[in-house]
Amino acid sequence: MTLVHGINHVAIVTCDLDRFIQFYAGMFGMDVVFREDTLLFSHAILRNGPASWLHPVALAGNAHASALPDMFTRGHLDHLALGVPSGAAFELVRARLVAAGASSGVVEDLGAMHAIWFTDPDGMKGEVCLIVDPELRAFHAPEPLQQAG
Repeated sequence: MTLVHGINHVAIVTCDLDRFIQFYAGMFGMDVVFREDTLLFSHAILRNGPASWLHPVALAGNAHASALPDMFTRGHLDHLALGVPSGAAFELVRARLVAAGASSGVVEDLGAMHAIWFTDPDGMKGEVCLIVDPELRAFHAPEPLQQAG
């Protein structure tokens, strides 16, 4: 039996806290439940589920605030994956990301889930995942999703 369900939080260094909040609140409907500006840094908590959140932190002059584009060289945090509860939510997020120029909208089929990749305003890669097999059987390498019809 698994003792965890989802991501509790992900701490992410950003160069612009306001821009980060605007993107994640606007694209995913996350609520800002906490924000603080101190002499050394600014940070916030953006709720993305009953027991999970993102924790962006802006530090002046931090060398890690902007992401690198190549996989496995992006820094300590490579990417984050956000889960969606339904196909309708997946399609709504996909449409928003495409409209914002943050994603090509290509859906990858990984067997047990479908995924969309996006790039946030700092250049960090992220993924939106829809579980299509709750038993999580038949994971495989990403393939383009073959749409019915």
